[in-house]
Amino acid sequence: MRQQPKEDGVIMYSNASAGEFLTLAPLGLSATDIYPAFVFGALTYFIIVFCNMLVLTTIAVSKKLHKPMFILLFNLPISDMLGATAFFPQLLLSIATQNRVISYPACITQGFLVHFYGTGNLLILTAMAYDRYTAICCPLRYNTIMSQNNLIRIIIAIWIINVVIIVTLFVLVVRFKVCRTNIVDLYCNNPSLLKLVCEDTRLNNYYGIVFIFVLQGGPLLILIYTYAQILRTCVMTNHTDARRKAIQTCGTHLVVFLILQINTTFTLIAHRIEGASPFIRRALGVSILIFPPLLDPIIYGLKTAELKQSMLLYLKRNLCPIKL
Repeated sequence: MRQQPKEDGVIMYSNASAGEFLTLAPLGLSATDIYPAFVFGALTYFIIVFCNMLVLTTIAVSKKLHKPMFILLFNLPISDMLGATAFFPQLLLSIATQNRVISYPACITQGFLVHFYGTGNLLILTAMAYDRYTAICCPLRYNTIMSQNNLIRIIIAIWIINVVIIVTLFVLVVRFKVCRTNIVDLYCNNPSLLKLVCEDTRLNNYYGIVFIFVLQGGPLLILIYTYAQILRTCVMTNHTDARRKAIQTCGTHLVVFLILQINTTFTLIAHRIEGASPFIRRALGVSILIFPPLLDPIIYGLKTAELKQSMLLYLKRNLCPIKL
């Protein structure tokens, strides 16, 4: 690739971006921080993978968990591990080599997986909210509405919608040639990739605005409606135990949803505000890839009684030594 003279600190390139190397935002680690940061990052990634695999395996092997609620939940650890794997291995490599350089194809791949994870989580959590609404507000019709065929259709729709939206998002990005090489975030994502472009990105910006309103506003409206109906039903019911269980299950779901929703919304908006603090934007951006994958299996595992009991039974059966 032929390098052109620098203009205002920006290196201009004349050919396509496919062979370009980009530089991610510095981690700001001192020499004494490298080893603890690597150990902490590796341990966090191990915990994320272990906890999510535990939830996956428990749901897969426990027949009593083969219900719509848990089958929908089964998709969440898959998405969480995808997001964590898009971020942590590259981060750990950067810490170990003290090198923040990443190839353009690798950056596109990381950005694609990060957005695929975030969108997938929102869609899965929205489907789970609908499932809880149906179970609590329409119990007599629940088995009909959430039948096996309908459940399969919902899951397939989640992943097809996710693929179509994110593929379109990144097809609009890769059509450009980059004229800058510095990624403004700690990992690659659509907004930071667009900031490498010197061409007209209005179509991308319009799509991004629609993306934010549809994927952030749509699930939020569905959540508000379903939880308002659930709260109304719980207040009207005379069964104290049923009310307690419903509120506990829905409260767990609400916490998980809001953690992802708030962080994602503020991160995307911060990219569109000139005066937004880069530190806060990066901190919120990283938190999206750490806290949901780390907290989702822990929150659901501790707060969902059936899943908790099955997980403990699975661990006892497989980790405890066999007594002769």
